[in-house]
Amino acid sequence: METITHHIPGLILIDHEFNLPLDYSHPEGEQITIFARAVVAPDKEKDDLPWLLFLQGGPGFGSPRPEERNGWLKRALKEYRVLLLDQRGTGRSMPVLTQTLLRLSNPQAQAEYLKQFRADSIVKDAESIRRELIGESGRWSVLGQSYGGFCAVHYLSVAPQSLREVMLTGGLPPLDHPLDEVYRHTYRRVSEKNQQYYQRYPDDILRAQRIAACLMEKEVQLPAGGILTPHRFQQLGIAFGASNGFEQVHYLLEEAFVDDRCGGELSYVFLRGCENSQPFDTNPIYAILHEALYCQQQASNWSAERVRHEFPEFDLRQGNPVYFTGEMIYPWMFDEYQQLRPLKEAAQILAIFQGWPRLYDRIALQENQVPCAAAVYYNDMYVERIFSEDAAAQIKNLRMWVTSQYEHNALRAHGEDVLDKLLGLLHGEL
Repeated sequence: METITHHIPGLILIDHEFNLPLDYSHPEGEQITIFARAVVAPDKEKDDLPWLLFLQGGPGFGSPRPEERNGWLKRALKEYRVLLLDQRGTGRSMPVLTQTLLRLSNPQAQAEYLKQFRADSIVKDAESIRRELIGESGRWSVLGQSYGGFCAVHYLSVAPQSLREVMLTGGLPPLDHPLDEVYRHTYRRVSEKNQQYYQRYPDDILRAQRIAACLMEKEVQLPAGGILTPHRFQQLGIAFGASNGFEQVHYLLEEAFVDDRCGGELSYVFLRGCENSQPFDTNPIYAILHEALYCQQQASNWSAERVRHEFPEFDLRQGNPVYFTGEMIYPWMFDEYQQLRPLKEAAQILAIFQGWPRLYDRIALQENQVPCAAAVYYNDMYVERIFSEDAAAQIKNLRMWVTSQYEHNALRAHGEDVLDKLLGLLHGEL
């Protein structure tokens, strides 16, 4: 383990690197680097504080990069030493990018490599790091946001003896529900979000129709490569699940055309904005493994694409409002996103793979002794509330807070309040 320490106002940051197995069933085989950043308040640097492991949402995104003492981190540092883990393949951990995957010999090798990047491997990494930082018998707390919560529930299933307490924000997974059922609920939720969006910004009905028509008439190249097709334009709706998501899309559409008086040329600002809001090129794990994160002894078979046909409001038809899609992955993305094109065959191999191991042990969860608290967002567009409530009912010693006050990004937007609420639930104060 290597460490480097940095000081910024209000925070001490200690960088850690760990060399861990790519495949824990072959621990003496290929090793990968896992990065984690410890954060502590300067006035508590020498204190014997409990550890709080933060598991980021995704999959495929690195942990937050602290710039100041604010948000949920500010609240956490009052009583914890925080560890921000860059889950394998993300951030400063050995990266999974198109560049790195193309170093492997063929698509089958790429697929075999990517099988090692789900929640089960992430939790094994966390266990190795825990033992190195605080010892075999040491326990730590976990805060899991979104997909990080899915990882935390797997942690409860396989190694509860390592956990002091667990907090989940928008991260209670569907334990056994078929993937197609998950997407049916998700499409309904996204459809509702579209209706709410156009109620807030009715002028955007015409704007979106004009943009879609322009994209249908001619091929539009994006600044960094790839094509802005009508379907890719619809993917801007991935923002709708955040508290400011409607505004992100609205302000982007406002600047779509160079000059409304001079035809339908799409502006560079708009095209760059579309690219910047779609993280699939830069985070290929998000595209390739998103459906797989739900799979237990089943193949995804491009579930979002198949289920979409059950919701005709998302079809692009002349005269109808353009309905934006949400957090869905489609096979055509591996043609239209430049950095995903070389990974098309590997993505197909994983889409039909049926051997994904089970992630959640219902018996272990029903007998859980680890104190848990979960924030469930009533109108969550990314993690369906109905399935979260079902999961909460299966996890013993879990206190659930269901709220319509916040959206899925509440930990980022209102983190100090959200974490304070969860800690109050854990400590019996609420």
